[in-house]
Amino acid sequence: MRTIELLAPARDLTTGIEAIRHGADAVYLGAPKFGARAAAGNSVEDIAELVRFAHPYGVKVYVTLNTILYDSELDDVRDLIAELSKVGVDALIVQDMAMINAEFTRNNAPLELHASTQMDNRTAEKVAWLRDLGFEQVVLARELTLDEIREIHRQVPDVRLEVFVHGAICVSYNGQCYASQHCFGRSANRGECAQFCRMPFDLIEEQGPGGQEQVLVRQKHLLSLRDMNRSDELEALLDAGASSLKIEGRLKDIPYVKNVVAHYRQRLDDIFRRRPEYRRSSLGHETISFTPHPAKSFNRLFTDYFMHGRTTDMANIHTPKSMGEPIGPDTELHNGDGLCYINKEGELEGFRVNRMEGDNICLADGRLLSPSHLSLLTSHLYRNHDQQFEQQLSKPTATRKVGVSWLVQEAEGGFLLRLTREDGAQAESLFPYPHEMARTSQHEQIRRQLSRLGDTPYEATGVDIQMSHDWFIPGSVLAEWRREMVDNLTVNGESLTERVESPQKTPLPSAPLSSVTYLANVANHLSRQFYLDHGARQVEWAMEVEKPRTTDGHGLLLMTCRYCIRHELGMCKRQKAKTGDASPNNHAALFLRLADGRRFRLHFDCKQCQMEVYAD
Repeated sequence: MRTIELLAPARDLTTGIEAIRHGADAVYLGAPKFGARAAAGNSVEDIAELVRFAHPYGVKVYVTLNTILYDSELDDVRDLIAELSKVGVDALIVQDMAMINAEFTRNNAPLELHASTQMDNRTAEKVAWLRDLGFEQVVLARELTLDEIREIHRQVPDVRLEVFVHGAICVSYNGQCYASQHCFGRSANRGECAQFCRMPFDLIEEQGPGGQEQVLVRQKHLLSLRDMNRSDELEALLDAGASSLKIEGRLKDIPYVKNVVAHYRQRLDDIFRRRPEYRRSSLGHETISFTPHPAKSFNRLFTDYFMHGRTTDMANIHTPKSMGEPIGPDTELHNGDGLCYINKEGELEGFRVNRMEGDNICLADGRLLSPSHLSLLTSHLYRNHDQQFEQQLSKPTATRKVGVSWLVQEAEGGFLLRLTREDGAQAESLFPYPHEMARTSQHEQIRRQLSRLGDTPYEATGVDIQMSHDWFIPGSVLAEWRREMVDNLTVNGESLTERVESPQKTPLPSAPLSSVTYLANVANHLSRQFYLDHGARQVEWAMEVEKPRTTDGHGLLLMTCRYCIRHELGMCKRQKAKTGDASPNNHAALFLRLADGRRFRLHFDCKQCQMEVYAD
């Protein structure tokens, strides 16, 4: 049997609590600093509160410290890790190799290390290498196909593999994007990404160096990918070896987290009912008061993104804004809904429904839009704000309870109570109290009092009373005993969050480190020494520390992408060769150009089937 983890984002304490209530098995959130979303930091006190809420449900709390670090920050990071260890955090998600230094792990033994996707984890060799360094979970690159994930698991079965299943997608391999740093002085590897890939560009074809240029596409969001949605592929991912299914979104709001987490929870539970070899990694069951629908939350339209190979529906070049759900003929619209569409010029337009008059939409200025009017505007209409759905999500929408059973026995001089949680964790206490005969049966009174678990994480699934007589126990005394037992179980039951033992390690050869370039993102002396100790003869500093030397003739590499603009726009040479179409001009260079005139050369490595973006 393999435990499967639904990993949800937490922007803050409240969002994290809602993620847990709606079915998360683990949550991840940013520390006060050093996280890859600089705007999503949380105090250690709030993280501690989230841990206290999470652990009775067997839910783990992971903290992201996944930026690269400067030497001046190492002492602060070391102190922060010690604080996080004390408050019971279960794991750190990290990027910088300084984190595996003994200075950081000393006295912090309970903390697992998870390899962030910022470490660019694409191959079995890389995953095996990280395992040998002590990482217990590896976050794989979003770009991997199902077959590639399966092969990594086959070669390295002793590592827990974390894969993204939902949310925003970076166009570059994570950790390998330097466009924001180069253009705006804001490092994506420091949590300050300026969203370069969401900007509009011209696509320019140029004949020879300094030759005549032709604008092929004008001011479109050519690097802006759709959002990932793999909710139909969960069973295939589990069978391929994924152990942790990750929802992106540490900047997303509470309604988004409620909706998306509940959707994936229900999909996974359906699988677990059919496939007993899989089980959830946390406790309890959820009662959800709404019907989850991911398209009703923020999305740029959906893609499964390389799940089954390359497709031509990975980007939304028209807008980086939320499109929402497609509107069909049977969709019921509501007052206050937000609708949008791509107009005939390829631009996003939107309007608010002031009120509905039959099938007609009344706008705020009094105009009426009929279905025939809408069909003249667009062939596809979307709702990016569902007023009734948002109002529903603004209220309490979920409860989560963990089953517990009671045993009550008479004992010499008192009564023995045992409280057993559904996973087997127990609390047991002997309470001194005189044995006095009751005038009426006490069993119903005892069951009723012990079952009153109120706003605790627990619900009583049974009360077993083993007494030779109807001994009298006042309701107030039973209530006091109940509170003490629940508190004891909450503390003692945290053994559920034990670290999962990995199977026997499978050795894999790893390539020797001869030269480490700026792509390794080395920004401090501990990280540099790590690579030197592992065989590197030369270690370049990260771009954030020192401007890289360029030797490949293309210029400064800013992005490495599996996504390809030529393929997305139907210009792929391989595609045209297969269909017999005329090949594009092999001598023409392609550039992206921002509105301010800055250009970026595109290089297409067709052998590797990937695209590179260079500073021109």
